[in-house]
Amino acid sequence: MQDFHGRTAVITGAASGFGREFARSARSLGMRLVLADVDQAALEELVAELGDKPNVIGVRVDVSQAAQVERLAARAQREFGPVDLLFNNAGVGAGGYVWENTEHDWQWVLGVNLMGVVHGLHYFVPGMLESSRAGEPAHIVNTASAAGWLSAPLMGVYSVSKHAVVALTESLFHDLRLADSKIGVTLLSPAFVATGIGRSERNRPDRTADGPAPTASQRAAHTQTAKAIESSRLSAAQVAQMTFDAIRAERFYVFTHPRILPTVSSRVRHAVEGLLPADPYEGQPENRPRVD
Repeated sequence: MQDFHGRTAVITGAASGFGREFARSARSLGMRLVLADVDQAALEELVAELGDKPNVIGVRVDVSQAAQVERLAARAQREFGPVDLLFNNAGVGAGGYVWENTEHDWQWVLGVNLMGVVHGLHYFVPGMLESSRAGEPAHIVNTASAAGWLSAPLMGVYSVSKHAVVALTESLFHDLRLADSKIGVTLLSPAFVATGIGRSERNRPDRTADGPAPTASQRAAHTQTAKAIESSRLSAAQVAQMTFDAIRAERFYVFTHPRILPTVSSRVRHAVEGLLPADPYEGQPENRPRVD
């Protein structure tokens, strides 16, 4: 996809972080936008910022709920016709020792991070296939994470969800090729960037929010995440630029922080050689979390 003007983009998790910057970049390129987020106030603020309301709409959506994503797809089709660019971007985070995470923690994180992507593919890809077969360009961006390639301590729930997104997106690529489709696919794997992921509890639905008080390991995970985000030198706007460059180039893998790649290679090498799991903090022991 080279020409974005007049085309339609759907962005989940649009009201903050990467989603907000995807929206700003897409609008600057003349795209029509369907912006989805669970945070109604932030969503309305973004729609007002971008202006041109006939070409920018906001829809409150909890992507973990299939029926809501189905309605989002119907609304996008009704308002603008075929969707050309889909960002499955909504994400939340939780941490701590894996045995201390509650069933509600797992339901919340997997519901948004994994099932949100599943629902996006299920309800948008069929229409995008039709458009692509008619000769129109189409592209899908799934937001994973560096945590989808590593297995760091105190990040089990989040890492599981993002490992799943990596596998899902690679399978999507192969499925589309098997279906003789030219839809482009990009797997975005950012490390820590200044977004709202560290404050995602603010939007946690009541049905998954009745757990016990945070444990020491969960508090340590939150502190570690906040510290890493604060020290990031890369902005969400820069990640958005990288992503649109990848869309133009039809590039599948996007690692925003290439310095993690040796750690990813070490993980694979340890597995292939039958060693114990590689230490994800081997090259930066000063960043290894502590639980007091």
